Amino acid sequence: MHDMTWSAATGDSLEPLHATASRIAASNDVEAVAEWLQEYRHSPATWRAYRKEAERLLLWLGERNLRLDQLRRDHLAEFDAFLADPQPASHWLGAPRPRSSPEWRPFRGPLSAASRRQSLVILQGLFAWLREAGWVDHNPFRLMRDKRRRLDNRQGRIERYLERPLWEWLWGWLNRPLDEGASARQRFVWQRRRLLFGFAYLTAARIGELADAKMADIMILEDRWWWSVTGKGGKRAEIPLPPAACELLAEWRQALGLAAMPMAGEPGALLRGLDGQRPLGANQLYRLIKQAFAAGADALEEEGGQPRRLRDMAPRLRKASPHWLRHTALTHQAQQGVELRYLALTARHARLDTTARYLHAEAEEWHRQAARHALPQGRTAAVEDRYNGDNRD
Repeated sequence: MHDMTWSAATGDSLEPLHATASRIAASNDVEAVAEWLQEYRHSPATWRAYRKEAERLLLWLGERNLRLDQLRRDHLAEFDAFLADPQPASHWLGAPRPRSSPEWRPFRGPLSAASRRQSLVILQGLFAWLREAGWVDHNPFRLMRDKRRRLDNRQGRIERYLERPLWEWLWGWLNRPLDEGASARQRFVWQRRRLLFGFAYLTAARIGELADAKMADIMILEDRWWWSVTGKGGKRAEIPLPPAACELLAEWRQALGLAAMPMAGEPGALLRGLDGQRPLGANQLYRLIKQAFAAGADALEEEGGQPRRLRDMAPRLRKASPHWLRHTALTHQAQQGVELRYLALTARHARLDTTARYLHAEAEEWHRQAARHALPQGRTAAVEDRYNGDNRD
């Protein structure tokens, strides 16, 4: 894709502007945005997410020969519509590729309403920072009449998760034994996929955290196994490893030719490539999980003997992303009665109201109790008499 890289985002948007008013060391829009991104340099996952949204905006503006300081309120609705349907698709959409590849594209597909809202929230923050930096003279997002509705990042309860029957079917499918004639490579991939899905489900890990996980991060403290993980904002935390996670880890390590559990300070990545040594990056893990979801959805649709309601969930399984595993893990823990304070520790949320979005069990109980308030079954005798009396000749 011609010129679709961060370093050469657009033509006119790279022109210097407001040189006398600017309070940052930047000579064009890309450099100004890079200065903003530096504020998030200690949180790699946030940095990547923010870069992606800023990059999309710069590329979109470049197609229109606009600079950041020329973005107006009336452009925002157009940009929002573009995020929902990036066209032409061949120019904007594509499978994951290295950023240096000519086949790299800024979108994998159209953004959902929630993803578009998140994009606008991030860009609103970008413009607030640029205005303080003297790079732009106004923040067009603040002119939106429906700003509270559109840019409020607080959401209702989590919906992007696998309901328990679907997760149970998927986990059973992932664990189906291989044929006796399976190759060593197939057995390696099978064990790795089990660990990837099982570990993510049992620890509520983010995909970046899984990519960064090292064998040395698995530790034993007072006869209990823990995973030491660095999450958002560089915050370090220890997550309990339940027995099921330790069993999966032991089987995976045996497939690598290692002892069942790691020693203190043991080198090497937790998840590895086919050579048994090379660590897997977040993009590779993303593709592995998406491929497994897609293959599982195909198998569920083709499989006989399953309830119709379960087979109807196959499109939902195909739609799922790796982050759904985290949502599924936290939702299922909440449904099993894990206390909110411990759920928040597992999730590593700074605010309890963020964790509370996973409390579907409370909503289900509310629904069950509300069902007690029902209409009468059939007409009562008094109703029958009144009805018949009112209709006499």
